Amino acid sequence: MAALNGAVENGQPERRALPRPLRSLEVKYTKIFINNEWHESTSGKKFPTYNPSTLEKICDIEEGDKPDVDNAVEAAKAAFQRGAPWRQMDALSRGRLLHKLADLLERDRVILATLETMDTGKPFLQAYFIDLEGCIKTLRYYAGWADKIQGRTIPVDENFVCFTRHEPMGVCGAITPWNFPLLMLVWKMAPALCCGNTLVIKPAEQTPLTSLYIGSLIKEVGFPPGVVNIVPGYGPTAGAAISTHHSIDKIAFTGSTKVGKLIKEAASKSNLKRVTLELGGKNPCIVCADADLDLAVECAHQGVFFNQGQCCTAASRVFVEEQIYPEFVKRSVEYAKKRLVGDPFDARTEQGPQIDQKQFDKILELIESGKKEGAKLECGGLAIEDRGLFIKPTVFSEVTDNMRIAKEEIFGPVQPIMKFKNIEEVIRRANSTEYGLTAAVFTKNLDRALTLASALQSGTVWINCYNALYAQAPFGGFKMSGNGRELGEYALAEYTEVKTVTIKLSQKSP
Repeated sequence: MAALNGAVENGQPERRALPRPLRSLEVKYTKIFINNEWHESTSGKKFPTYNPSTLEKICDIEEGDKPDVDNAVEAAKAAFQRGAPWRQMDALSRGRLLHKLADLLERDRVILATLETMDTGKPFLQAYFIDLEGCIKTLRYYAGWADKIQGRTIPVDENFVCFTRHEPMGVCGAITPWNFPLLMLVWKMAPALCCGNTLVIKPAEQTPLTSLYIGSLIKEVGFPPGVVNIVPGYGPTAGAAISTHHSIDKIAFTGSTKVGKLIKEAASKSNLKRVTLELGGKNPCIVCADADLDLAVECAHQGVFFNQGQCCTAASRVFVEEQIYPEFVKRSVEYAKKRLVGDPFDARTEQGPQIDQKQFDKILELIESGKKEGAKLECGGLAIEDRGLFIKPTVFSEVTDNMRIAKEEIFGPVQPIMKFKNIEEVIRRANSTEYGLTAAVFTKNLDRALTLASALQSGTVWINCYNALYAQAPFGGFKMSGNGRELGEYALAEYTEVKTVTIKLSQKSP
């Protein structure tokens, strides 16, 4: 099977000896992490983080704000100064630190997966086998790049030597989302540190626990003080302080398109800091009549329901060629009805709760819009009444392009299935969206697969697979799904500046 950033395709954990979560785990790290030390917030404020499975408070977290971000930036600036230990460290040693960090993630994998499940509600085995596997492999991938970032020698006039240097940018801000808190942190942190930058990180306020735990590992590994700083807090305060800060040279954000626009605006109004954005998606999954139907149904199912549907890559517009449409819908409904929803610490569970009440209400409101606008509800469509934020896997057929469930990012366990007649039609319809993050095509015809891969306006196109993400392969969007790329060699360009050095040679005889 293909891999999900180094783990397994379509959200299916491998068959291994199953680890067990630490159900009574004590949360140790709740403070702001600056200069390798733990601090209380300047304001004295704290905010709660909740377990979405039980709706119970897990603990209180120190609430960072602008003064705390300022302190973190000063620490990061000091760590980036010429002569500081981080700047004097050779590239190979930077790579070794990233390898050591990966070692500690492997050592504490059960702890981190447990914290991720407590804070997000995602099934523990998915956190362990997919999220943590992706984190470890991404760290090791960029550890290998640390001493291989190099410029070029450029032929110019005879009496000149010209070459380029790829240098770290400086202080980088990272604002991470709540759906994959640890994985998205590592996607940003690993290339930034590999290139020699320093970091100020703001985790999503809903899910700060694993990011703060990483702070303890950063210190244990031996990264110099100030290289990595973590400021939990809210977007309009701590996040805005990072976006507008004149001493932050670059910012990377994963989240909604709406917030991405605010961050880009703030960056332009402050110091024109470079911005990398990985934003929303309304991703087409195209199933042609000649496709392996069993494979297409399973991949489309996992593609939309994985992580409770809370994925920017979700297969949230399934286009099926009309000859096979009834059978595809029938099998998709069978899959959805069998999907086990429940306690995310139970090894049998495939789907946990939505992240919070706001998202839960939004999903149910969009489900109601689908009913009212004429889509056929095949299954689901309701909350599981006795269990908080759980929603039954939902499948709609007879969906048309003008319906809200076909246009808006649902970010929940809802599968809209549409039909199409020919390739030109489905290309036009698939591209008629402001988003362009991912797409998938299921067909046995190579010409058709390559035609669609070329025509679809998406940063990633999967052929006969879904969510096949690798640390080595770049990921990012077209249009309003974002700017720049994460992962792969391409991400190194997002965290380096290119400097041209030109030397005039003496024309005197040596």
